[in-house]
Amino acid sequence: MNPENVEPQMEEDVCCSSESGRKSHHSEKVKKNLVSRLNRVEGQIRGIKGMIEKDTYCDDVITQIAATQSALNSVARILLEGHLKGCVVDRLQEGDTEVLDELLVTFQKLMKK
Repeated sequence: MNPENVEPQMEEDVCCSSESGRKSHHSEKVKKNLVSRLNRVEGQIRGIKGMIEKDTYCDDVITQIAATQSALNSVARILLEGHLKGCVVDRLQEGDTEVLDELLVTFQKLMKK
């Protein structure tokens, strides 16, 4: 299954900031989806390692690396969507505009290549 084609709908995903620290709250469905995607990424990484150990043709290894990066980017997009719709909106409604600076730093991290 291609993880790019399976986009879960955000259900009651909420990130929150509390006095004791920041925490994310996702529905069980979304958590299960994210863990499943990360398990596949973990398997892809092991597969790439095996390909290198078996002297697999470089282009084939690079193709698998690109697929793994794409799968990991999908996880980040799902998390970012929930963060924007939950944490960022909530904090802005509370008058906390520092969340925008935090978000810009997050975008910069995601866009580094």
